[in-house]
Amino acid sequence: MGLSWSLGIFGLIMILVAKSKSVDAITCQQAITTLLPCQPFLTGTAPAPIVPCCLAVAKVNAAATTTLARRELCRCFEKYAPALGVMPEKAKQLPQLCGVSVPVPIDPSINCDK
Repeated sequence: MGLSWSLGIFGLIMILVAKSKSVDAITCQQAITTLLPCQPFLTGTAPAPIVPCCLAVAKVNAAATTTLARRELCRCFEKYAPALGVMPEKAKQLPQLCGVSVPVPIDPSINCDK
């Protein structure tokens, strides 16, 4: 998970920067970048989220204050989570493990438009 993984993430971030769509106070690219400390937990290489990850979850949650912002972040995560190797069951656990109350359940079967 050395240089090639880092270059892959950097490449994805650069694509997101180029195509970022404003989501009220936070863009898709900003959310993904903010949540990078959660990568080891979300991909199954760490048994639990670390403190910086939980702070990131709280920050992204606080930035998504409107229905439109949450909808756009939902679409963002739906689109990019598989490419980043995110395990859906780990994503579902993250808010509870971090003590963050999210208004929408994290679930790959969720309809982002509702």
